[in-house]
Amino acid sequence: MLIDHENKMIPINRQAQLLGIGRSTIYYKPVVDPYNLKLMHLIDEQYTKTPFYGSRRMTEALKRKGYKVNRKRIQRLMRLMGIETIYQKPNLSKPHPGHKIYPYLLRNLKINRVNQVWSTDITYIRLRHGWLYLVAIMDWMSRYVLSWELSIDMNVDFCIMALERALTIGTPEIFNSDQGSQFTSLAFIEQLKQKDIQISMDGRGRAMDNIFTERLWRSVKYEEVYLKDYQNVLEAKQGIGDYMTFYDQERPHQSLNYKTPAEVYFDKRN
Repeated sequence: MLIDHENKMIPINRQAQLLGIGRSTIYYKPVVDPYNLKLMHLIDEQYTKTPFYGSRRMTEALKRKGYKVNRKRIQRLMRLMGIETIYQKPNLSKPHPGHKIYPYLLRNLKINRVNQVWSTDITYIRLRHGWLYLVAIMDWMSRYVLSWELSIDMNVDFCIMALERALTIGTPEIFNSDQGSQFTSLAFIEQLKQKDIQISMDGRGRAMDNIFTERLWRSVKYEEVYLKDYQNVLEAKQGIGDYMTFYDQERPHQSLNYKTPAEVYFDKRN
């Protein structure tokens, strides 16, 4: 454990603050059926492999593995996980009143400089006895992860925290996201408008519009999360933090001529 509950000199809330986590996450114990949790972990693995699977195919895939499931349950769990399949589908839900949807600006756009386009997304991170949500903000040209945050829920606050931290490093010309309620919220949009940043949003259900972040999630999960068995939020924060540092500072990318994201971002920025 990173939190020392016996330390009388540094209060629990101060230790949490120093670690960059909310006090509530220290005692996070999700109320979830163990079988549902197992299914969620399996859905996450399958979705990472085949993000084009909808609830029908996902249900069939789990049945083939010997699990007793029905589509209704899988749909509910996928919604809880924030999972949306990669294909264009009818927009059956109306945006929240006051949440403006912006057009997608990146189609046929040539990306040739850092801070030209940033993107963000949220993914599911499994724990042994629960789960978290991870948000990251990435520069498209360099693949540099400017910031990331973990949360025990899908509240917009952790997305705003990630954005505020990223904006201390640079300012993009265009910021791209999906149409999730976090990124269409007035609080999030206002942060971008204050910096005169152009806002771009993917079409509903079109995660491939944010392809570089999707590739980041596959790397994070196959190279870190699936190799570990996080016991709690603190272990996840430490493990993912170490991986993000490795990803930015040490992991060469073929598409970057085997340079690291940090090398490209800071070299091209200057």
